[in-house]
Amino acid sequence: MAEKMLKFVQTAQAMPEKRMAADRAKDFDEIYREFAAVKAGEQASRCSQCGVPFCQVHCPLHNNIPDWLRMTAEGRLEEAYELSQATNTFPEVCGRICPQDRLCEGNCVIEQSGHGTVTIGAIEKYITETAWASGWVKAPKPVHAERPQSIGIIGAGPAGLAAADKLRRLGYAVHVYDRYDRPGGLLIYGIPNFKLEKDVVERRSKLLADAGVQFHMNFEVGRDATLDELRKKHDAVLIATGVYKARDIQAPGSGLSNIVPAMTYLTASNKHGLGDKVPDFESGALNAAGKKVVVIGGGDTAMDCVRTAIRQGATAVHCLYRRDKANMPGSMREVKNAEEEGVEFVWLSLPKSFRGEGKVTAVHAGRMKLGPADASGRQMPVEIEGADFDQPADLVIKALGFDPEELPQQFKAPHLEITRWGTVKISARSKMTSMPGVFAAGDIVRGASLVVWAIRDGRDAADAIHQYIQAKAQPAAQAAE
Repeated sequence: MAEKMLKFVQTAQAMPEKRMAADRAKDFDEIYREFAAVKAGEQASRCSQCGVPFCQVHCPLHNNIPDWLRMTAEGRLEEAYELSQATNTFPEVCGRICPQDRLCEGNCVIEQSGHGTVTIGAIEKYITETAWASGWVKAPKPVHAERPQSIGIIGAGPAGLAAADKLRRLGYAVHVYDRYDRPGGLLIYGIPNFKLEKDVVERRSKLLADAGVQFHMNFEVGRDATLDELRKKHDAVLIATGVYKARDIQAPGSGLSNIVPAMTYLTASNKHGLGDKVPDFESGALNAAGKKVVVIGGGDTAMDCVRTAIRQGATAVHCLYRRDKANMPGSMREVKNAEEEGVEFVWLSLPKSFRGEGKVTAVHAGRMKLGPADASGRQMPVEIEGADFDQPADLVIKALGFDPEELPQQFKAPHLEITRWGTVKISARSKMTSMPGVFAAGDIVRGASLVVWAIRDGRDAADAIHQYIQAKAQPAAQAAE
């Protein structure tokens, strides 16, 4: 077979076709078309197959990216999918929403040499969508035989689902408990359709259900059962709740109406898109239509909010961020998409108070400049005296990040140890909490992070749970002999 790789010199980088901003701002459909087979193979052939694959090193899942790029270039798509899913429970999700510009693509060797990165995320999406269309994606089945033990997983987000998938493959009975009415967590309620259409998540949840994973929805630990009661019911329990408590801004006027947390706003929009009845959306309280919207924050959640507001028909959307564009924590690709769709960024601005009587009418903010770097190496914003301004607003969305909820109280588990940040404390080696047989994974341990890290943590926790159960079973088996 002729060499199909290292074509980056004669083949230019290309992304899948992106819908025109004026068109995509009118709906919630995904903004990128899918690669055609020829184009996917052509772009995969640009991989340099370097000796030290930095794309793989900087992927939290350490996906075998160079190998499945080569297989794609050679037309071996079923093999490419098998290799991709061997390390990633949800490759179709990561191909869509991972910040590849900060992870695999951002560390691509040919990107560093000036030839433009391999478009890894788009090819990953292409491989997996081809697999679904071709019937290669199968429900996970136990590798050997059914085991007598059962595992309870609290949280049906990416960490919990990734653990459920792996534990089911190991033959355990898996029960997933979640307080919402659909599996998926933030994948369903936090991420807008234009980045991740909901049927992509729903078909994966259905696959797990078909495999025998039992979902207990609208189930709230602490209300429907305590953590101790779940421990008695299962051989091990995994806490994978994520972090949902919105960080607030303490400023005069913050109690005015029409100032809402990002997750409240995004959940209402996503539920409406799913066909649910959402009174606060229908009343206009959580609908940006016809409003001047101000979003406070600079991460990916803020980008989700500004781009959702555009699609809902806001008359103006401004994003206030206290640092400059180069220091945005969110994906630069997302910032560019937002700018194309009509979002205005007000860099180096810090909200100081909110104007209005009863309802918010403006955000009063100060102008900032970047001063000396802090301990993390980032320049600290410093206020410019006498440079305050008012940004008119009918709806203010706070996208300042998330903190853990108070799980010991919520789960009625006072012995569950937490860190000073409120995250669940675990052993780095065993992934176990202070309560024997109770494990934790994802954002509730790590703090608010990326979906790809949640998947990695869930898979690692599944391995740790398997080791724990097998270690417990061994003495019993020896005694029976």
